[in-house]
Amino acid sequence: MIIAQISDLHVKPPGQKAYGVVDTNGFVARAIAHLNRLDPPPDIVIATGDLVDGGTAEEYAQLKALLADLNMPVYLAMGNHDDRAALRQSFPEHGYLQSARMQAPVQYVVDNYPVRLVVLDTVVPGEGYGLMDQARLSWLDQQLARNPAKPTIVFMHHPPFRTKIDAMDGIMCQGGDALAELISMYTNVERVACGHLHRSIQTRWARTIGAIAPSVAHQVTLALRPHQPIGFSYEPPGFYLHVWEEAMGLVTHTVAIGTFEAYSYATKERLR
Repeated sequence: MIIAQISDLHVKPPGQKAYGVVDTNGFVARAIAHLNRLDPPPDIVIATGDLVDGGTAEEYAQLKALLADLNMPVYLAMGNHDDRAALRQSFPEHGYLQSARMQAPVQYVVDNYPVRLVVLDTVVPGEGYGLMDQARLSWLDQQLARNPAKPTIVFMHHPPFRTKIDAMDGIMCQGGDALAELISMYTNVERVACGHLHRSIQTRWARTIGAIAPSVAHQVTLALRPHQPIGFSYEPPGFYLHVWEEAMGLVTHTVAIGTFEAYSYATKERLR
């Protein structure tokens, strides 16, 4: 099984750019084209939050138009730039998103693949940071307890661990210690896969691997000095491919988005 994780799309209304300069819609279109070219193709795509930039219906309509070009199913998760009600209203055909309460957390389980996907909603409306409160922890515990043997990836937008990028660690997921205690009880959790930081980052955490996917658009500058300011960067955008085989386990590849020359080691002939 191959799971593509894209993150931090920050889709804008047509013709608009993030910060007035970043063509996030163009970046997303190129990411989708790259996903469609992969051989073998991913079985599914999951987008781990900040799907749009301002949480508006117009932006979600643009997101929907862009995602329509994907050749594989896509699952959507919440980020701090998203709006639960607007997301649900814009994607009524995505039954896993729906709830009688439009502002209820967007949390769900995808259980019809070899790897189980558990998707969390860490959003605190109106805030940049995330939260795993008792209600969300209880929901996660219930879902993990229902199938404690099946390989599982937990997807969430806000990372629950520090990265040494202080400006971003200040808006990480609060409640991380309690979440780590819970996750560590389940040995079948292969990854805790996040977004939010616009960089590819990995760490050993809660007896598993915590991984942060890069953005398919702009990246956050690498600012490792204490209290160092951050900005956006045109480093190559990318996404993760989580590859599962029972005999191998789960392996995660970072894929740079773009068209790059490649040559055969044996013949030196161009491969693409």
